[in-house]
Formats: sequence, structure tokens, C-alpha cells
Amino acid sequence: MTKRHFPDKKSKEYVLNKAQEHNVKFVRLWFSDILGLLKSFAITIDELKEAMDEGKFFDGSSIEGFARNDESDMRAFPDPATFQLLPWRPKENAVARMFCDIRDVQGGPFEGDPRYCLKRVLNKSSKLGYTFYVGPEIEFFYFKNSDSVTTLDRGGYFDLTSLDAGSDLRRETVLALEEMGIGVESSHHEAAPSQHEIDLRYTDALTMADNAITYRLVVKEIASKNGVYATFMPKPLKGENGSGMHVHQSLFEGDVNAFYDKSDKNHLSKVAKQYIAGLLKYAPEMCIVTNQWVNSYKRLMPGFEAPFDVIWAKKNRNALVRVPAYKPRYEAAIRAENRLPDAACNPYLTYAVMLAAGLEGIKQKLKLPDPIEQNIQTMSEIELKKLGIPALPQSLGEAISIAQKSKFLKDTLGEHIYHSLIENKKIEWLKYCAEITDYELANHLPIL
Repeated sequence: MTKRHFPDKKSKEYVLNKAQEHNVKFVRLWFSDILGLLKSFAITIDELKEAMDEGKFFDGSSIEGFARNDESDMRAFPDPATFQLLPWRPKENAVARMFCDIRDVQGGPFEGDPRYCLKRVLNKSSKLGYTFYVGPEIEFFYFKNSDSVTTLDRGGYFDLTSLDAGSDLRRETVLALEEMGIGVESSHHEAAPSQHEIDLRYTDALTMADNAITYRLVVKEIASKNGVYATFMPKPLKGENGSGMHVHQSLFEGDVNAFYDKSDKNHLSKVAKQYIAGLLKYAPEMCIVTNQWVNSYKRLMPGFEAPFDVIWAKKNRNALVRVPAYKPRYEAAIRAENRLPDAACNPYLTYAVMLAAGLEGIKQKLKLPDPIEQNIQTMSEIELKKLGIPALPQSLGEAISIAQKSKFLKDTLGEHIYHSLIENKKIEWLKYCAEITDYELANHLPIL
């Protein structure tokens, strides 16, 4: 992996020249907290050179999962490779954004930075000769406002709805993404009413994590500009599909897809099988990262095209990992689609734990079980027990319990993020458990 901690002079000069060319007056410095929520502060263009050379100080104790009060000073170093104009801002006195690498006062990488966590795992992959590529399908909902779940349409999968119900919003979003240098494969209406999906073009995982964070903001900005509300909440509508972030992924050795083997009946190499076996083995342990909210587990239920057991398949849409059909002469397209993450995950940490799980599968030479194409819901308990299919956690509380025992997760995330994430999720879970829900009042109060 190319290290981008200390950009060379040419990169800095390119950014400064582009900023001058486009009359940029402000630069927003972006970074993510451990939950994947975007944080930002702005500097004037006059401060940009110094920021790239020396970083900009900020109070890390105010950022979720970053630092305690006695170690709060952090420095944000803008990454020149991420310089882009914000297309929804005026062209005159333009505004740009740059993602930042977070460092401590001494200038060393900050262990609590999710972007750095992904870089560490990518570096391990690079030392093994692999480049990790991903292509996410990120789903979301449009609602009339943030105070209700009033949908804009009653459309279903691939439906062509009326122009004022979402098509124009998607079109404007795609144009904004492409203007920011983010490649888009396709966009369409999803299965639930007012649910949509935009698929980003395959690229390296670090670039894609930056792109995914940008994508979520662009979707929300364009929606707000048009008087509606966009949400990546995993399961906002009862009785409808939730919003996932299906992540297509593969390893490349140079220009060669390490997942492809022409002699295998599924065209999967030994590396691919071991990698997928790793994804399956560590899926329950990574749930606290890929499905980090109490609402996430309302999505992971039978009947809503989301995984609920740890299986892989080629066609089964309830499988945790799916291997899309091979197209002759498209060897580079052989990949694994992980359907576990939801749209509200932290993409830096999610890509990190998926890659780490796959690499562990290769390292341990794990054996990939047979695919399960039939509907698990129709199987008897005896059949399920015979197959030995593990289940995913059914709640955030269960995911926390699993994570607390996971050496894999601690090694992948690092001590700082691991402990901060678990503590944060414990607080969320306890608050949720203390709530009195409408269900309880409707079903228990009249009879108890």
C-alpha cells in the first residue's frame, strides 16, 4: 500500500494550484469518529499550506471514541489525494473538502483514527502481495421530513416511479458524485417504498471508504436541497426491507484477480475459498462493527432479503456471502458479495474487519463449506443442526457479548478503537433496554 501520511511537495503544490484555479476560499477538513459519523471544521485557503505541512490542532476529547480530556490535543493532516470541490456550494468563493489523517501531538498516527485502522490492515494485505478492491451497494430511504416515515412513493424493486418521487433526486445525486470524482455504476429504486440504491464503481478500499462517507453526505445534501429527508437508518419501516451496504470485494495480485480459477466449477480459487471461509467464521464477531446500532438487528431477520445465518451461496439472497455468476472472459469480475453490513456502518472499520477476516481465512487455510441455496426458513431444526449452521447475533446486546470475547476484533481494531467501541455500544444498549416501547404499552398494559 502506498503510504499517504506525508504527501510529497508536488501533491501539495497540485492542491494549492487547483484551489487557486477554482477560487476556493474555504476548505473543509473531514474525518470520521469511531461510529462513522462525519466530523468537519473549516479553514481559509490561506491556512491550507500550513495545514498540509504541520496539521491543524483540534480537541479530540469532544469526538466520540477519540481521547480523554488529559490527552485531547490532536492534529488533522489533510490528504492531498482527497481534494475535491463541493458541487452544492456556490462556484464563486468555492468550498473544497479534504479527508484528514489524525495524528497525536508528537506527529505519530493516532490509534483511534478509523482511517488509520483501515490503513494498517491494508498494509498487512499489501505485504502479502494483495490489493483489496471493494464496490458497495448502499441503500437508503427518502422521507418527507425527519420527523416521520412518510414515504414519497409506493414503488418496488426497479420500479420507474414518477419523476417527483425520487428519480430526479437520484439523478442529481449521481451527477454530484461524479463531479466529485466518485464513479457510479448504476442507480435504481429498491424493494421497499421510497427506498433507493446507488452503486459505486469498484476501487481500492481506502478510496472507497472515503467515497462511502462522501456518498452519504451527498445523498443527504441533495435531499435537503429539494425539501425532503434522506436516511441510512438500517430499518426505518416495519414490515419492509431494511437498508444494507452489500460489499463486493476481491483481492488482486498486480493486475490478476486472485479470486479466479478457471478449473474450479464455481471459478473460485483456493485463495477465494479460504477468504470467504474467513468472512463466515468471523461474521458474528464483526457484527458490532458491520451492524453497530440497536436498529441494525431489526434488519437481520428472516423474510427481508438480509442474512440471519452464516452461510454462503450463489443465488440465495438470504446468504451472508454471495458469489455472483461468472461471465466468460470477465475473470476480473469474480468476487464475493458480503451482504451483512448495513448502510449506517463505519466503512473504514467495516472494510478493515472484512479484509482481516478474509486474510485470516487464507492464513489458517480454512475450508469453505458447501453453499446453501435452499431457503433456511423451510428447514427443520434437525436439518439445521446437522448442517451446523451458526446464527448471527439477534441483538446489539448479543453482538457486544460476542465482541468482548473476540481476540480477532481486538487485534484488527487495535486496543483503543476496540475498547472505545464496546463502551459506546454498551451505553446505547442499556439506554435502549430501559425504554418503554409502544409495543409494550399496546400489548401488555391492557392485560397486565
